[in-house]
Amino acid sequence: MKMRPILWLFLPAALLLAAFIVLPSFDLFRASVFDPEFSTKHFQRLFERGVYLDVMWRTIRVSLAVAVLCTVIGYPVAFFINLQPRRRQTILLFLILIPMWMSILIRTYAWIVVLGRDGLVNEALAALGFTTEPVQMLFTSGAVLAAMVQILLPIQILTCYAAMTEIDLDLIRAARVLGARPRQALARVFLPLSLDGTLTGLVIIFMLSMGFFITPALLGGRQDRMIANLIEFQVQRLNWSFAAALGVVLLVLTVAMIVLLRAGGRMLARRILKGGL
Repeated sequence: MKMRPILWLFLPAALLLAAFIVLPSFDLFRASVFDPEFSTKHFQRLFERGVYLDVMWRTIRVSLAVAVLCTVIGYPVAFFINLQPRRRQTILLFLILIPMWMSILIRTYAWIVVLGRDGLVNEALAALGFTTEPVQMLFTSGAVLAAMVQILLPIQILTCYAAMTEIDLDLIRAARVLGARPRQALARVFLPLSLDGTLTGLVIIFMLSMGFFITPALLGGRQDRMIANLIEFQVQRLNWSFAAALGVVLLVLTVAMIVLLRAGGRMLARRILKGGL
């Protein structure tokens, strides 16, 4: 049976998916249940000990908080850029892209300089007379959250901006001509049309946050460890099977949360279109 010519176009993508996603995922799952004989002891250990459940819940909570904060901050910024003249849009997008030229490691070290005992924030607070002693800001959950939002925010801004540029602004003018007030035109026309791209950005931010490792390790304390930090700890101890079990759980949690976020986003879009919000 001959394969249709158009199907050959999908072959490179299928091979790449198989080589870099499907096969490594199967190997990860195999390593988690064969140690060396078949056993589910690593998953039992994971779900029977409260400390691991706490880390899982913390990873989801922090990732959701980062995704929501990036969306709340990034959407208005993208909207503002979209309203600017074309030349100014290019300059603003260039400024947003500059931090992404640096690695996450360097940007995380920059936060150590900013939030350290002798950092810029403590020096500013002391100069303004708000404090007499340095405030402990490093190795806190707030430091981890602020750094992750700063690192991932450009991705959400660019994703929202890309979605907004596809919207025909004549639709908003038409809504205004038909009697809608500016806020109504934005809420009933512009927001629903940009919601899909915004939700895509939120999901991307959530996925990236679930696997964050460097920032919690350098800026957080023991109470801020995430699943990726646990995996690194188990790998250092050469406990490969338990590290693989953690990886499988991280993968399953991420996929499940993405499905929930997409379903919640579609429900929100329907409510907005029906005027329920």
